[in-house]
Amino acid sequence: MYKIGLTGGIGSGKSKVADMFAQWGAAIVDTDVIAHELTAPGGAAIEPIRKQFGPDVIASTGALDRQAMRELVFESPQARHKLEAIIHPMIASVTRERAAQAQGCYLVFVVPLLVESLEHSSRWRDAVDRICVVDCDPATQVARVQARSGLTPEAIGRIMSAQASRAVRLAAADDVVLNDGQTTVDDLTSRSRALHEQWCALAQGRPGSFAGSGS
Repeated sequence: MYKIGLTGGIGSGKSKVADMFAQWGAAIVDTDVIAHELTAPGGAAIEPIRKQFGPDVIASTGALDRQAMRELVFESPQARHKLEAIIHPMIASVTRERAAQAQGCYLVFVVPLLVESLEHSSRWRDAVDRICVVDCDPATQVARVQARSGLTPEAIGRIMSAQASRAVRLAAADDVVLNDGQTTVDDLTSRSRALHEQWCALAQGRPGSFAGSGS
């Protein structure tokens, strides 16, 4: 299948764009969704995380306490590396399984930290045919995340500071979907649809298989 790597900063709207591509017939493999499944109650990552970090990062529901873990990894790069060592191989394994089973006019990997991973490895650049960035100005990102999550602007800023800058993300893009504060639903639909039609044309007769890994 023809493969797209879809990424964007927190609050950019990449999940909404991915949903549109799915409605139009694309297969979607979302690494963030997979990460949430792995850290849900009974998820495969829960016991390894509990063993590594103790019970304080596990909520009463049995799921990962994402706020507690977020604070821990921001304070300690070592803790972040330990968490990544647990969860990234699991995400990669599930990503490969779902990609192998995917059916659609093309395959979209939704990878929040795709651009960040390019600093250390070319695996995503090698694994996909095109990288698409959902682009948004930082102020709109903060407003969207605050509205949906209740996080403070300071907390959101810390998350954004750990992600690639807007300029770096755009420099890695083959395609861009603008979804800033001035973008209407109709605008976003039109821009996404134009890319969908372009990718469908490129995908005609294009064989291939996923050989990358998730992060």
